[in-house]
Amino acid sequence: MDKQSLEQTKQACARGQKRGLHFIMASVIIWALVFVVQLTKLPIETKNLLTFCCTCPLMPLAWLLSKPLGITFSDKENPLSPLGIVLSVAQIPYLLIVMWVYAAVPDKMVMSLAMVFGAHLLPFGWLYDSKVYYAMSGIVTIGALVIGLMFPPHILALCMMVVEIIFCLLLYNENRNLK
Repeated sequence: MDKQSLEQTKQACARGQKRGLHFIMASVIIWALVFVVQLTKLPIETKNLLTFCCTCPLMPLAWLLSKPLGITFSDKENPLSPLGIVLSVAQIPYLLIVMWVYAAVPDKMVMSLAMVFGAHLLPFGWLYDSKVYYAMSGIVTIGALVIGLMFPPHILALCMMVVEIIFCLLLYNENRNLK
C-alpha cells in the first residue's frame, strides 16, 4: 500500500468510525460512574474494585451509542478497522500496573487508571489522523498525574468526566472537517 492509499484508508476509517466518538462518549459515562463510586463512604479497596467494574460496560455502551450516531461499529471493508480494536486491547497489559497500584497504593489507583487511559489515546492520533487525540493523550496523562497527586480520587474522576466531555466536543468539531 503506497502512502496515498494509506492516507485514503485512514480517512475512510476516520469517517466511518467518526474518529471513535462513540467510545469517548461512552468514557464520559464510565467516568461519571467512577465519580459516583468514589463519592461513597465505602472502604477504598471496595471503591477501587467497583471502579474496575465501572469500566466493564465500555464496549457495550460504545456499541449502543454508535447506532444513533450512524457509526459503523466494525467496518469489514476497511483493513485498518481491526487496528482500532488492537490499539484498544493493547492497553489491557497496562491494567496489570493499575492492579498493582490497587494493592500497593490504593489511593492512587484512579490516577493510574486515568493515566493508562490517556496514554492509550496516542496511537489513535495516527489511526484517525487526529490532532485532538494527540493533544488529549498528553493532556489527560499529565493532567491525571498532577490532579491525582494533589487531590482525592473523586476530584480526579470529576475532572476526567469534564475533560472527556470537552474531548467529545473537540472530536465532533474535528469530524465536521473530515474530507
